[in-house]
Amino acid sequence: MLRKKKSTETTEPAEKKPGFLRRLRTRLNKGDSWLTTDVADLIPGGKIDDTTLEELETRLLLGDVGVDATEHIIDGLRERLKRSELNDLAALMNALRQGMIELISPTAIPLEIDTTQQPFVILMVGVNGAGKTTTIGKLANRFLDEGRSVMLAAADTFRAAAVEQLQVWGERNGVPVIAQHAGADPSAVVYDALVATRARDIDILIADTAGRLHTQSNLMEELKKIKRVLGKLDENAPQETLLVIDAGNGQNALAQARQFHEDVGLTGVCITKLDGSAKGGILLAIARELGVPIRFIGIGEQADDLAVFNAEQYVDALLELPVT
Repeated sequence: MLRKKKSTETTEPAEKKPGFLRRLRTRLNKGDSWLTTDVADLIPGGKIDDTTLEELETRLLLGDVGVDATEHIIDGLRERLKRSELNDLAALMNALRQGMIELISPTAIPLEIDTTQQPFVILMVGVNGAGKTTTIGKLANRFLDEGRSVMLAAADTFRAAAVEQLQVWGERNGVPVIAQHAGADPSAVVYDALVATRARDIDILIADTAGRLHTQSNLMEELKKIKRVLGKLDENAPQETLLVIDAGNGQNALAQARQFHEDVGLTGVCITKLDGSAKGGILLAIARELGVPIRFIGIGEQADDLAVFNAEQYVDALLELPVT
């Protein structure tokens, strides 16, 4: 019998671990803000001028915010400077915060599981090493906590280790995993998984796919085939095509997102590995250029190290502002 709620026998009590937001603040850039560290030194005598904004512009670019998003933010600050609204450091920081939030908040759209679409199919895509399989395990854990039933499809048939890793997550969460032999047609795996999900009246199907560079056209065609096969069984499937990107890839992550979106039509983005040296500004670049909903962010390997994206809290962490 499939269970909808995961066991909590090995779950660490919440009070023993800081909340996600505090962990994000601590782990993002290892607790340092690449943008606001020593920012007071930019305004000797308290005067904010074009030189100050030029330095902030450089910091934004170095933080992977991207040219277009950076220009948008700095142009807004220049307009405020002309209107004499940037009178001190506090005013500058508040304006910078507002500009970043206004840019990224339209993409802070949580993933909603449409209960009229059953099963709700989530197709996971991304390059090698981005953390797709681990993210799948975390998502399964989250959905189980919400009282939903889940099935996994091991459509990364080129790496035996990928199938094994997914099966480990399946066992850990107590959910079934549909898999075939190494080298099998990934489309056949997702087809069988969707049929099985329907037969067992399961709420959500999450399909893993092989990691591929966004420049590998043959593998991108394979993703298109998977979507076509799913569409033959359910014209609305996949209901979510979720790109997983590694925050450490910087501006290359924008190129990945751009190509995946063009080829398979992304409906959401999840950014992982924000607990390393990644600047994190890449989300602003993606929001500015693509406008694809940012669903989740990840800051570690544990199941609770994945959270729904919140624009204000994320910007505050980038700016090293207090997290409540």
